[in-house]
Amino acid sequence: MRAYKPLFFGLIFLLLAGCESTKSLNPLSLLTGNSWALSSLMGKGLDMNQFVGGIPSLSFLDNGRLAGFAGCNNFSGNFSIEGSGINLDPGAMTKKMCPGSGEQEFISTLAKVGDLKVAKDKLILLDGATELMSFVPKKD
Repeated sequence: MRAYKPLFFGLIFLLLAGCESTKSLNPLSLLTGNSWALSSLMGKGLDMNQFVGGIPSLSFLDNGRLAGFAGCNNFSGNFSIEGSGINLDPGAMTKKMCPGSGEQEFISTLAKVGDLKVAKDKLILLDGATELMSFVPKKD
């Protein structure tokens, strides 16, 4: 019976470790399962005077397509994931004239994103270890 005890604990450890690593290897299913609403930008809460058209959002679609709302204008582009890294290309954007600087700050910050952390209830976009933006699932 003693010989089986280490084997039992070893199997439990492998099962738990395997489940956790599987989640971190495939963030795509968590990304595409939600539309994401911006909750912070450059470590600060949102100033709604900068986003008069509404809260910016991102949607990660099939085949590496990206769609979003920047606070005034909509955009449609691409994204790609490699390991914990992400590349975002907002692509084409509508051209409405909008007051405030929030939209431009949002788009320029998207260009700096190189890494991500994603869970069911939060998406964090980073530049290395620096948090640039955080998002929560969008409530429709």
